[in-house]
Amino acid sequence: MDAAYLSEWANLLLRWLHLIAGVAWIGTSFYFIGLDNQLDKPADGNPRVAGEQWSIHGGGFYHKQKYLVAPERLPEKLHWFKWEAYWTWISGFSLFVLIYWGQASTYLVDPAVLDMPAWVAVLISAAMLAGGWVAYDQVCRSKIGENEALLGAIGAAALAVVAFVACHVFGGRGAFLQVGAMTGTIMVANVAMVIMPGQRKMVAAMGKGEAPDPKYGRWGKQRSVHNTYLTLPVLFIMISPHYPMTYQSRWNWVVLLAVGLAGALVRQYFVLRQKGRNAAWLPAGAAAVVALLIWTGAPERPSGTAEAPPFAEVQAIVAARCVSCHAARPTQEGFAAPPKGVMMETPQQVRRWAASMRQQVQTEAMPPGNLTEITAEERAKLLAWVAAGAPAD
Repeated sequence: MDAAYLSEWANLLLRWLHLIAGVAWIGTSFYFIGLDNQLDKPADGNPRVAGEQWSIHGGGFYHKQKYLVAPERLPEKLHWFKWEAYWTWISGFSLFVLIYWGQASTYLVDPAVLDMPAWVAVLISAAMLAGGWVAYDQVCRSKIGENEALLGAIGAAALAVVAFVACHVFGGRGAFLQVGAMTGTIMVANVAMVIMPGQRKMVAAMGKGEAPDPKYGRWGKQRSVHNTYLTLPVLFIMISPHYPMTYQSRWNWVVLLAVGLAGALVRQYFVLRQKGRNAAWLPAGAAAVVALLIWTGAPERPSGTAEAPPFAEVQAIVAARCVSCHAARPTQEGFAAPPKGVMMETPQQVRRWAASMRQQVQTEAMPPGNLTEITAEERAKLLAWVAAGAPAD
């Protein structure tokens, strides 16, 4: 069986698993952050209880209580939340390896950004994944970690540096997903390396009849809050490959940083709303950031009044530069089917996809990494032909 065909199925199944696990993890995270923000003082005045909440859902009433540190006795049955996070990362990392490491010369390396062997790009990518977590974790464990405002400012500055570096080392699409993979790794490592070990120590202490050390609860809450603010930026990165005007922008690292900020603002709005505070300016600010990006990032119109080339010339360019991927049976290595089902082998197919071609050609998203070495002159001819209404002569 064809390896590229199997790769496509692996891509689909891993992506589906990633979405399923991610929905479960995000839902759990948002629920518990929302619960924490909406706790009321305990009606019975129990000094061990930090807060409680009554709620109704699905036709039933629920009563939840959160303890300051721990209850008097360890319950026989205790629910843990970890596999949602673990499977989100396992599936996401497997997908990243399959696409961005397995086809690094196509999706990670862009000679126009930095020409390097695929194996070097993979090593840099791996080093950034590991280094991102180590640096973040060490800062959180230092004295800086005790000052959330300072920690947040350093985190934002670090994200700006990482976005800038990634976008000047890798191709735009690969750079965005690299930052997303780094962020996702930090998020799951927070669960696996800080939250879960701390909770195990708290449970172990109670099993010995000892009072748990409250620092583990503080550390776990801090990392959990960090994770919830990183969620929406990561979701944007997950969908960004479908929108080349973001990652192919001249200022792509600014786009990445700004949309990440917009996502954090939206998340902060929901956090404050759960606390009973109205902060409508936050989503408004996020919308303003996105609107500014759209306005300033709009591609310039081609200068001059280039005439549309004959359709025969357009078809020759498409055949030479696009059909190796966009064919019923692609000849480009790593492709078992035409991307997004777009085929350009016949005149009817070329004209059908003319509008989509304009965006891909104008942003230089296609061919990926300019694999087929399309020239600037050829791009200009295709754009002039589309602007003229994609005539068939």
